[in-house]
Amino acid sequence: MAKSRSLDEDKQILQKKVQERRTASENPEGDDGIRALHKRLKRVQRKLSTLKKREQHTTSKKSKAEA
Repeated sequence: MAKSRSLDEDKQILQKKVQERRTASENPEGDDGIRALHKRLKRVQRKLSTLKKREQHTTSKKSKAEA
């Protein structure tokens, strides 16, 4: 069984792949492979932002309960 990457690692790798593909492609808007990579990147970014918001929400509730 393979190790799963963290969301941050996945984000960095996808950003790198998208950038490389865009520079190598003649028509980046029409390339389905780039579009799929970009969609995966956006999905990971959404997951990271929701995770960050969730953590901020729990820490603010904890600090209010302590005060």
